[in-house]
Amino acid sequence: MTQNNPDRSIEQPFISHLIELRDRLLKVVVCIMVVFLGLAAYANDIYSVLAGPLMKHMPANSTMIAIDVGSPFFTPFKLALVAAIFICVPVILYHFWAFIAPGLYKRERRMVLPLLIASTFLFYLGVVFAYFVVFPLVFGFLTAAAPVGVAVMTDISKYLDFVLTMFFAFGICFEVPIVTIVLVWMGLVTAADLSEKRPYVIVGAFVIAMPLTPPDPVSQSLLAVPMWMLFEIGLLCSRFFTTKAESESNYPVVNQNFDDNDY
Repeated sequence: MTQNNPDRSIEQPFISHLIELRDRLLKVVVCIMVVFLGLAAYANDIYSVLAGPLMKHMPANSTMIAIDVGSPFFTPFKLALVAAIFICVPVILYHFWAFIAPGLYKRERRMVLPLLIASTFLFYLGVVFAYFVVFPLVFGFLTAAAPVGVAVMTDISKYLDFVLTMFFAFGICFEVPIVTIVLVWMGLVTAADLSEKRPYVIVGAFVIAMPLTPPDPVSQSLLAVPMWMLFEIGLLCSRFFTTKAESESNYPVVNQNFDDNDY
């Protein structure tokens, strides 16, 4: 007579989850590689567009330089790979959503999906804000601050690292409304508590902006002030959400099997 092995029944779902995770990661990697191969042919042109905000403020007859031997070849391709990842963010978030959705209640799915879409939009908005608003002001200040007799010629790889750091800094900091809403929804804080701590939030925004931006008040304010305004937006929106505990007390437990109609 055969006896059921409880350890094996637990192991099988775990392995199936690992297989699904592997398949989704492979799909994400394939998507990124396909986009990268499409962008690779235009890597130099993409870098020229990225360098535009700096080149507009460079002194006459001044150019960017490449210190390392392989920088002229590898730096544009590195940018193309990062650009491919940026473009594939919606695909990455979709597979992340599809992987975690079966473990969520139906009401939680209705909450998480809009937050994923909003977080993607805010991240892109932060990158666009950095490129069109922050970079012209920052590079104008930095090039004008060069001492007399110093030629401004930035290394292309160091410029790329600086720009990508700024992109990620502004993209992540623009997620403040999502963080605020999630904290209130999870019941960790209330909207009233956050409203009372507004002065600390404003000071914290400037403290966070200090290491993420060049050491000038203009660029620091360009990051800190939007963070503060986005906090206010998140605080306003969080008042329309009930906490997770209140939501669970108002709804009975439902079947957690994932259904495409729950989108």
